[in-house]
Amino acid sequence: MSDATLHATDQNPDDFAVQIADQIESFLVAVTEVAKGDEPDSAVPFLLLEVSQLMLAGGRLGAHEDIVPDERYEPDPGPELDVDELRENLARILDPIDVYSEVFDPYEPRKAPVPARISDDLTDVITDLRHGMVHYKAGRTTEALWWWQFSYFSNWGSTASATLRALQSVVAHVRLNQPLEELDGLDTDQDLGDETLETEAGKVMVQEIAGPLGLRPVR
Repeated sequence: MSDATLHATDQNPDDFAVQIADQIESFLVAVTEVAKGDEPDSAVPFLLLEVSQLMLAGGRLGAHEDIVPDERYEPDPGPELDVDELRENLARILDPIDVYSEVFDPYEPRKAPVPARISDDLTDVITDLRHGMVHYKAGRTTEALWWWQFSYFSNWGSTASATLRALQSVVAHVRLNQPLEELDGLDTDQDLGDETLETEAGKVMVQEIAGPLGLRPVR
């Protein structure tokens, strides 16, 4: 199935596979456009929107009955596209807030948060989604749906949801004018009290995050 037929008019827009593929294609295109850096001021809010919409597709795949592929073995989709440039571009755009803390599995007790990067997460998700899209565009619809559902449970679902939480937290901190306790760029060697430290962290947050990313506090 070619790009021209991906959104062909004879496809039923109410079909589950078409809807999932459209949502995934929209995400792939949108994140690729953000990574170009043409509109860095709107990068974080736009990514928040796109990841939120992708999670709707993931939720639908997760709630769907198990999808069984037509063939026992997966057809070779060919070589994976290189995502290094995409990752580097996203990392540059998101530099002030790229690193965040993630709890890998909230149901495993005594698991400490681990550092993660939004740029790594987004490219990891995109790699999974592109893999399925190759099958979809080749007309292997069931294979594509199986892959998207399987990888949603095994990788991209948890990765995207962690990324969504990080993006939402950034927007919330800025819009609610809530200072971050720690932030790269703040000189913590100064002899400052806790309240002063939080105030200074808030100032750095606005200067280094809100300004470059086009976010403003709620009045």
